[in-house]
Amino acid sequence: MLIFKLTITPLLIGLISLADKRWGATVGGWLIGLPLTSAPITAFVAFEVGPAFAAHMALGILMGLLSQALFCITYAWLASRLNWLGCWLIGWAVFGLSTLILNQLTVPIMLVFLILSMVLGLILAYWPSISSQSGSMAPPAWALWGRMGAATSMVVILTSSARLLGPQLSGLLAPLPIFATVFTIFAHSLQGVRPARQILHGVIVSSFACAMFFIVIGSGIEHWGVGLTFGIATCAALLTQAVMLVLVRYLRKKAS
Repeated sequence: MLIFKLTITPLLIGLISLADKRWGATVGGWLIGLPLTSAPITAFVAFEVGPAFAAHMALGILMGLLSQALFCITYAWLASRLNWLGCWLIGWAVFGLSTLILNQLTVPIMLVFLILSMVLGLILAYWPSISSQSGSMAPPAWALWGRMGAATSMVVILTSSARLLGPQLSGLLAPLPIFATVFTIFAHSLQGVRPARQILHGVIVSSFACAMFFIVIGSGIEHWGVGLTFGIATCAALLTQAVMLVLVRYLRKKAS
């Protein structure tokens, strides 16, 4: 299991980096927003600790997606006013404060899903305008290895400490925006505000698919088993992602 943890996450990061380089920041953001760390973490926990723990963790992840969304909108609004370090520190502070508050709450999973969907919709409606500022510098060669190392460390640490942290706090921390932060910081510092906001906007768009994935996991894993539930959740997430991408493109064409 440890070998799997040490290989699947770096592979996913490598593929996202290639997509980001080939198709740009928007596509990179769409991929980063998918549950590429939280889904493997939940799967490992389901096998190692049990489906009941994984179901409670899925609820925590749904709540944690609220904190991730607050990080994204905070960084996006500050990007034209502060440098990458200030945006990062304030954004993670907002994530941490939100996590502390949410950890004190007990909310039914369906209500969390509905609230999250409304919050994501409001964030997209009030997303800051994307400026034309951009640069020509590309991330250095070592950036790929840094992304892989950070993400893999997160998966190993969270899965190893899940029993100690408990299902809700483990879930709340699973959406910690490691991927989004690393990709956004490099884009912001080397290319400017526009690609940074594009990445974060993509994360918000893909959060709908992520939410669909975990509502299925949280609602069904104790009844349907690990394999079937993850299969259904993956199909539901992919369908949701396809619908969101079509909707976003339609709204952009309509606005232009």
